[in-house]
Amino acid sequence: MSKDAPDPLYDIKTAFYVGNYQQCISEAQSLKASDAPTAVRRDVFLYRSYLAQRKFAVVLDEVTRSSPAEVQAVRQLAQYQHSGAKRSSVVGEIEAQLKAGVDTTSDTILLVAASIYAHEKDYTNALRALHQTQSLECSALTVQFLIAIDRIDAAAAEVKRMMEEDEDSVLTQLAQAWLHMSAGGAKIKDAFFIFQEAIDRHGTTTFLLSNQAACHILEAKYEEAESLLQDALEKDPNSPEVLVNLIVVNSKMGKPAEVVRRYISQMKDSHPDHYYTREYLAKEDEFDRLASNFSASVAA
Repeated sequence: MSKDAPDPLYDIKTAFYVGNYQQCISEAQSLKASDAPTAVRRDVFLYRSYLAQRKFAVVLDEVTRSSPAEVQAVRQLAQYQHSGAKRSSVVGEIEAQLKAGVDTTSDTILLVAASIYAHEKDYTNALRALHQTQSLECSALTVQFLIAIDRIDAAAAEVKRMMEEDEDSVLTQLAQAWLHMSAGGAKIKDAFFIFQEAIDRHGTTTFLLSNQAACHILEAKYEEAESLLQDALEKDPNSPEVLVNLIVVNSKMGKPAEVVRRYISQMKDSHPDHYYTREYLAKEDEFDRLASNFSASVAA
């Protein structure tokens, strides 16, 4: 496909990028690919959407050893996200693949590797993987990771490169919004309106509402944030990002402790391997240990 030719996957990719995963699945299932590379790319977004909906069994059951390498990479991500017991082995597989060398013309393997490294809080290797390709999606993920490690200057440079390549891309616009959020101040409103424009164009999704809520949280507008998060919760009652933000917002608003505990319990039950849950449980264990030591010293 030439650079100027229309992308047959445009609607599929756009739906995925704005968090409309069911639409992405429907579009992918109805698309009759004209060639094998298009079919592979279609299936990649199809299975990534199932992962985003936390339907791990679909990916694990349907993707086999005979599937294309890019699709098998999505299965690796499913294994990593689905089972905490398999995480170390999946990380080892990813490291071996990158060491042996991967086809950088397809960014799926690199995106999966970077996502897994980021879950491990290994942003150095995540960024190293992403820097092997210049795709807009890898650049958008690069911006997220650079912001996470407080490299705002480098994130701004990456956004500038994205704008030079395709300023109208939804990925470029999202990356610009995240950069505005990291800058703070008046830029937060600019970020909010970018997300609103995406909603106006592509429809309301949990992903876009969560980002708008995050803007309000940064502005300490907790009631407005809670309203958006409740709307997002209606669309996806088990979204970990929404639940974590609701914990933050309700704590900031001084809501009754049982309300906050309810969302924490939901995170423990539905997302035991999420980074928030793991850190919360670790702090609970540390508190219990210190309380036990204090009780023992008092008794003595």
